Amino acid sequence: MTAESKRRLPELGRHGEGWVAVQAALIAAILLSALVGLGWPKQLELAATVAGAVLLALGVLLLVAGALRLGASLTPLPKPRAGRELTTTGVYGLARHPMYGGGILFALGWSTVFGSVVGLLLTVVLVLFVELKSRREEQWLAERHPGYAEYRRRTPHRFIPYVY
Repeated sequence: MTAESKRRLPELGRHGEGWVAVQAALIAAILLSALVGLGWPKQLELAATVAGAVLLALGVLLLVAGALRLGASLTPLPKPRAGRELTTTGVYGLARHPMYGGGILFALGWSTVFGSVVGLLLTVVLVLFVELKSRREEQWLAERHPGYAEYRRRTPHRFIPYVY
């Protein structure tokens, strides 16, 4: 077994369907966590609601900007579509996986608005999960697009422009 094959993440399906299934389950659990939210102390309620709403809005903005920029290349699967060009402009010039960043911000905002500790913990799990999923996706992107290594070098932020 080579060092490269040891670092390779599992495909979880021909196009990464298993990655999508786990992510969908995590997102559903985060949304449902609102039902068990404990809420915030009265003195923090307004600030938490405003902060959560801002995070929700930023998350939706990143999701929409990423989807619009991808256009016909958009797929829920981590394996890139054959015959499509690598998208490196717009929001993809600022972060390599802005839609994952949008999902993270949305989950964080949702959990904050509803005061759900369970949701916040699940959001941490989501961040760790999309970190792995994006690494698997980048392996496929590097195989398909010879310029991916250069794009990755010049676009250091993985999910959220200027932040992460």
